[in-house]
Amino acid sequence: QVQLVESGGGLVQPGGSLRLSCVGSGFIFSIYAMRWYRQAPGKERELVAAIGRSGGSTNYADSVKGRFTISRDNAKSTVYLQMNSLKPEDTAVYYCYVGVSSGSWGQGTQVTVSS
Repeated sequence: QVQLVESGGGLVQPGGSLRLSCVGSGFIFSIYAMRWYRQAPGKERELVAAIGRSGGSTNYADSVKGRFTISRDNAKSTVYLQMNSLKPEDTAVYYCYVGVSSGSWGQGTQVTVSS
């Protein structure tokens, strides 16, 4: 079955960096676009970044443009989210998503930005 496993979250000070990883299995990773979403307490889940099948096209939420970079390694079935210049408002659970079947989500990884 389709499985997405995120890692790399943690506690970081404002201005710091983290790199999230999401490993996919149970589907042909290289033929699907991938997305990162996040959900802060009391807020709706929002799209953070998306990347095309080959990695040639990317899109970002306005709130993270210039600070976050999405990338992928199809040989490793992994999508990454490099997060720089982190702000307290980036605190959320970050989820990986792929549009396989009706859509599949990972379990999420917590990112907390606080001094």
